[in-house]
Amino acid sequence: MAWTDYSAAPEPGTPLCNARDVQTVLSLAVRTAKGDFPMLVVRTDDGLRAYVNACPHQHLPLDHRGGRILSADRARLMCTAHGARFDVSTGKAIDGAECGLDAVPVAIRDGMVVIDRI
Repeated sequence: MAWTDYSAAPEPGTPLCNARDVQTVLSLAVRTAKGDFPMLVVRTDDGLRAYVNACPHQHLPLDHRGGRILSADRARLMCTAHGARFDVSTGKAIDGAECGLDAVPVAIRDGMVVIDRI
């Protein structure tokens, strides 16, 4: 599913957080007119990446059972509910799930992380 298919998907330009607040992984819920949209914003060597915070296997947040979802080498995100792992730079499934995380395009504008245009 594409992130835009979620009923509460935020519009492009929606501010998410201050870019300085993303040290490793930041879990947040973006409030929209249609409800909360769960997201993860991750700092990688290549910049910031964002994903819908929903494991494609069980549709639970990756941090459902605790906040330790980033591997020690910062290369993988892990679902705390059942252990599926995903590449932090692409969201692709590494093991434990048949499909990857739904990537959300983000940009930094005036120090804020915002939803970018598709």
